[in-house]
Amino acid sequence: MKLQSALLLTLILLVAACKPAVKPKNLYGKWKYIRVRNPNASPPDSVGAMTLLSQKPFIQFTAKDSLLIYWDGKVLSHGTFTMDGSNILYTEIIPGGTRKFPFYIERFDGKQLIFSTKGTDGSEVTAVKE
Repeated sequence: MKLQSALLLTLILLVAACKPAVKPKNLYGKWKYIRVRNPNASPPDSVGAMTLLSQKPFIQFTAKDSLLIYWDGKVLSHGTFTMDGSNILYTEIIPGGTRKFPFYIERFDGKQLIFSTKGTDGSEVTAVKE
C-alpha cells in the first residue's frame, strides 16, 4: 500500500512539473512589457517603471511567425520564431545574416507571458497581452 501511494505521488509530481507546449497561435498579438530584469548582471539590474511607461516596449508575434520587438516606438529587433515545446526559438535578422537563440518561457497563461534569456547578459521580461 505504501509503495502504491509513493508511486502515485511521484507520478502526480512528474505530471505537475511538466509545462504544456505553447502553440504559436497562443502568442499572436502584441505583448506590452511591464517588467524587465537582468538578474544575472553584477549587480542585478532592472528597468525602472518610468522608463517602461515612457519607452512603451513590447513584443509582437504575427500569424506569419514573425517576431518584432519595439522600444521607444522603433523596431529594436526583428526576425522569425518557432516553438520548441515551451520555448521560443528566435532567429533574429541582423546586418550580414542571422543569429539564433532561445527565449525560455517561464510562465504563460494566455494573458501574461514571462520569458527570459540566459547568461550574464540575460534578461527576464514580464509582458501582458493587449
